[in-house]
Amino acid sequence: MHWLYLGIAILFETIGTTALKASDGMTRLGPSILVVLAYALSFWLLALVLRIIPVGVAYAIWSGLGVCLIAGIGWVVFGQRLDMPALLGLGMIIAGIAVINLFSNSVGH
Repeated sequence: MHWLYLGIAILFETIGTTALKASDGMTRLGPSILVVLAYALSFWLLALVLRIIPVGVAYAIWSGLGVCLIAGIGWVVFGQRLDMPALLGLGMIIAGIAVINLFSNSVGH
């Protein structure tokens, strides 16, 4: 269940960050409210996950996947470009998360 909570926490973090961009510097009420709610839910779920998964591992997965998802959303939704070094870096983040999940004894499987 903790992996599901982590996935949902990543989803809410991604929603919050997307809304942060859409809030235009927190000047638009709807997206600004969504930022606060999404981040609050994300951190609450992350806190639940930290009861089981070590903080370094959970945060690496939460932040790493969040970065990759936001980069993709920035590209698709906001028309932001990703050059080859950016794509390489994002690939390395994903590879690092895979290594943690596949080979680390720190992760509670």
